[in-house]
Amino acid sequence: MAAGQPPFEGVGVALVTLFDRDGDLDAGATAEHAARLVEAGVRAVVVAGSTGEAAALEPDERSALLAAVRGAVGGRVPVLAGTGAPSARQAVALSRRAVDDGADALLVLSPPRTDDPRPYYEAVAAAVDVPVLAYHYPAVSAPGIPVDVVAELPVAGIKDSTGDPSRLALELDGTGGAVYTGSAALLLQARAMGAAGAILALANVDLDGCVRAWEGDGRCQRELVSGHRSGALAGVAGLKRALAALHGTCPVTRLG
Repeated sequence: MAAGQPPFEGVGVALVTLFDRDGDLDAGATAEHAARLVEAGVRAVVVAGSTGEAAALEPDERSALLAAVRGAVGGRVPVLAGTGAPSARQAVALSRRAVDDGADALLVLSPPRTDDPRPYYEAVAAAVDVPVLAYHYPAVSAPGIPVDVVAELPVAGIKDSTGDPSRLALELDGTGGAVYTGSAALLLQARAMGAAGAILALANVDLDGCVRAWEGDGRCQRELVSGHRSGALAGVAGLKRALAALHGTCPVTRLG
């Protein structure tokens, strides 16, 4: 793994993508939500990731979404684009387009059905000139990234959404790049072990709780683990229902 300056430090958000009642992209509402989170202290925004229902977005929608969020954020925090795909060819095309559209860095989900993602990440890293974060999330794209391969990837860091503290420790010990957790249950532990930050779906609706846990609030971390804050959420649909209750946004999803 290539060492270097992490794209950001602290709590970032895996941004939901908002749609209107007909299921059409509402880039303006999504950008407004992103700006609200930046005002509240989020340190980075990831658009078109798994929480952003990337698999249901057309290329032009990804571009419109990235442009709208960048315009709303106004350079105050990095905007990362999710560009993972089933093949290296697709991931390279999405990555180049995202960089052309102004992405500050990329979050690239590992390809499915391979236990050697090195050629895939080599192709993406060679195609762009912004930091690339690998993304290990086998629940979405199995089998994910073998932990003994992480150090060999030509990337600036990795996001791990498994919630496995043992794997997180191995990633931190075995890499020279930045490690981010995608699990709100591991915030306090991840920071104590030396993680650069977190990229969280829960930050869409409880940024304050996520930041407090990251900053060492053990009681808040226990609440996140026990479900006091997150138990009512059920995937993207649950996040959108909670967000609608907070801010009146549309809860429509494309992926259920």
